[in-house]
Amino acid sequence: MINKQPDPFFHKLRPRLVSAKPAPPAPGLLETSVAVLLAPGPSGLEVLFIRRAERAGDPWSGHIGLPGGRREGGDAGLLDTAIRETREEIGVDLAPGALLGALDDLAPSIPSAPPLMIRPYVFGVSPRPRAGVSEEVVCSYWVPLGSLHGARDSAKVSVREKILDVPCFRLPELPEGLVVWGLTYRILNGLLPLV
Repeated sequence: MINKQPDPFFHKLRPRLVSAKPAPPAPGLLETSVAVLLAPGPSGLEVLFIRRAERAGDPWSGHIGLPGGRREGGDAGLLDTAIRETREEIGVDLAPGALLGALDDLAPSIPSAPPLMIRPYVFGVSPRPRAGVSEEVVCSYWVPLGSLHGARDSAKVSVREKILDVPCFRLPELPEGLVVWGLTYRILNGLLPLV
C-alpha cells in the first residue's frame, strides 16, 4: 500500500489544497472522482496519466485521463471512490495518508457529455509506483509537471461525431496524436498554479 510521502515538496503543497471547495452533490448529477498521483521523478515532480481502453459507448474511449470513475454504493464517499478506482484500473493501492487534498469540483463543459460532477483528489506518492493495466486502462505515463507549462496548444477532437477545436496539453511523453484535453486538462490547469 502506497502511504507516506517523505518528499518535502508534498508538505508545501498540502496547505495549498486545503482551500479547494468541494461542491455539495447536485440533484441529477452522477458523482465521480479521480486521483491525481504526484511523485518525485528524475526530472522533478511527475504526474500520472492513463490511456483509457477503447470501448463502444464510452465517451472517454481511448482518451488520456486520470484514474477514477463513478461512485458506487459501497463507497463511503468520493475519496473512497478515487482510491477504489485507482486500485481497480491501475493496481496502485493508495492509503488515505497519501492524500494531499482536493481540487475544486468540475462538470463537463461540452453539452453532449454525461451529467456528472467530478472531484479531483491529489495524492503524493514516493517512491513512484508502477502502474499496471486493466480492462479499462491500456497504458500509463509519468510526465514531469514542468512539461505542462510550455505544452498548451489546441487540437481538433471528435466528440459524438462532431469535430471540436479544444485547448489541450500536447506532451512529448505521449504517443503522437494523443493530447490531454477536456476535464483532465481543466483539472491540471487548476493544479498548476498551486504547484
